[in-house]
Amino acid sequence: MPVFNVEELAGYAKSIFVGYGVPEDEAQIVAAALADANLAGHDSHGVIRVSQYIDWLEHGILVPKAEITIMQDTDNLAMITGNYGFGQIIGRWAMEIGIKKAKKCGFAIVGLKHSGHLGRMGDYPAMAVKEELLSLHFINTHGGGKLVAPFGGSERRMSANPIAAGIPIKGESPVIVDFSTAAIAGGKVYVAHNRGLQIPEGCALNRFGEPTTDPSDFVEGEGALLNFGGHKGFALGLLCDILAGALCGAPCSSPESDRVANAMLSIILDPGIFRDKDGFYAEVTRYLAYVKSSALRPGFEEILYPGEPEMRTAAKRSASGIVIDDQTWSEMVAAGLRYGVTIGA
Repeated sequence: MPVFNVEELAGYAKSIFVGYGVPEDEAQIVAAALADANLAGHDSHGVIRVSQYIDWLEHGILVPKAEITIMQDTDNLAMITGNYGFGQIIGRWAMEIGIKKAKKCGFAIVGLKHSGHLGRMGDYPAMAVKEELLSLHFINTHGGGKLVAPFGGSERRMSANPIAAGIPIKGESPVIVDFSTAAIAGGKVYVAHNRGLQIPEGCALNRFGEPTTDPSDFVEGEGALLNFGGHKGFALGLLCDILAGALCGAPCSSPESDRVANAMLSIILDPGIFRDKDGFYAEVTRYLAYVKSSALRPGFEEILYPGEPEMRTAAKRSASGIVIDDQTWSEMVAAGLRYGVTIGA
């Protein structure tokens, strides 16, 4: 399997997008976001998406150079439609608007619909914490990404509907929460399928509604993912679909919905409007130290809070390189060749 540094990987992805006809500035942002996801260990949201994005571009599901429209704009609120442009472009633009409002007024809410795939969701709270802001994000797929069976069901009815959040910590790595409300992200199932691996038990059903660890039951068949935590993940998945979808003017899952796009509701907060910031940082730091001081279970060497595993993986992969599975690489090569772009390991 080929190994790359993050700059090489982003460069290959960018060249493919430019070869298709994506403007160079857009291609640079999208490619860098995908490569950074690989660097952080989220291969499900990395360059495995390049061939998928090219396919969506070819079928008009993604629109390069899309015009982003602000439909409603107040001191604390923005409602935005991305007109199906690249999510990595639209999502960052929406967060910049929300961050500016929150820094001025103390809090902001941004509703976004008709966005292309937003990519790794942890990127958006990471933008907020760099400005010493907290953020919370709910995401849906406009009903087009039906992957998950509802609690007690066996057929695909819901999206993986992720939740993300960020909390700044003075002098330390921030808390970055980013998880699917499914037991496993759909992209991770594709990664396992490409690498010939099994998926963990309790994550998926085959087309007969039986538990399976074979990713092909989902990738090539009519199987479904399960919610994490049973009814609790199911409840959070419903919450995401309604807050990001129905509230922001995007569809929730339905039989008619077949276009995959993202909607996102973002809440951005300045801790300084609730209390003194130094006191906030001190309490968060004390709390995390107390949590991490717990006696360890067998098989564990350390307690890590959300965001720390990604920071360590990024440091490790920066030193040793990013391994890309042969299937993903061959799909990237094939996507490039369709537009006269040759990439090589």
